[in-house]
Amino acid sequence: MPALICGSLAFDTITTFPGRFGQQILPDQLHILNVSFLVPDLRREFGGCAGNIAYTHHLLGGSPVILAALGSDGANYLSRIRDWGVDTRHIMTVSDQYTAQAIIITDTDNNQISAFHPGAMQEAGKIEVPQRSDLAVAIVAPDSRDAMWTHAHQLAQAKIPFIFDPGQGLPMFDGPELKAMIDRATWVAVNDYEGRMLCDRTGFTLESLSRLSHLQGVIVTLGGQGCDVWIKGQKQHVPGVAASQVVDPTGCGDAFRGAVLYGIEQGWSLVRCVELANRVGALKIACQGGQNHVIDRQALGL
Repeated sequence: MPALICGSLAFDTITTFPGRFGQQILPDQLHILNVSFLVPDLRREFGGCAGNIAYTHHLLGGSPVILAALGSDGANYLSRIRDWGVDTRHIMTVSDQYTAQAIIITDTDNNQISAFHPGAMQEAGKIEVPQRSDLAVAIVAPDSRDAMWTHAHQLAQAKIPFIFDPGQGLPMFDGPELKAMIDRATWVAVNDYEGRMLCDRTGFTLESLSRLSHLQGVIVTLGGQGCDVWIKGQKQHVPGVAASQVVDPTGCGDAFRGAVLYGIEQGWSLVRCVELANRVGALKIACQGGQNHVIDRQALGL
């Protein structure tokens, strides 16, 4: 059954700084910060959380349905998604806006500095969650503030179980708002930094959050160290998978979430879902961009 993926579609301009940010930024001078990074390598990729998640989900054999907004410059992106055979009926084109744009600089330690222009994404809240009986699961991934709030509530009203994945959108919401979306979710997925911020704003600990009666699990990703899965107050660590090489971390979290969605669709335990997701994340980080990795389903035992 299809999975509904609510989130952003964007173009990523990705550059590489052949040094360390920490050697260029003086901590005691942040109040007068004026830094320019020389980035010899530059490329443009298809990106955005919804696009990246759907790409991996599709490669694994899932049936993603994307709910997102593109701008007037998004025709080639829409064509690309259609070439995957993915349902695009719920992608809206906003004619007087550009598609969302991310500008990302990565240093040699895989730290990233990003700037983001939301463009058409600001209108995504106008797209309604479809009334479809075939949707097995959904995810609310980073999007405009209005879209994340609206789609979380609409999914709950439609009784579609969903992953709340606030990501970089988390700072847009205060504690009561985050609690309201958590109250409507079935799972929560964050990285370790987002997990600390989520707990700080809501007053939960990860343990107490996972004990909420309606939640089936909380996933906390830890980069190369793997992830922690919290279920009803119990934590299980799932070790990371070593990558063949570390090339580009852009979109690793999205690839991970695409794999988790696939596992949930198959009825797997959450731990088995993240075991697959860790393997997929290792494949993604060995490739540039969020939508260029290749998945051998047979090698993954699928």
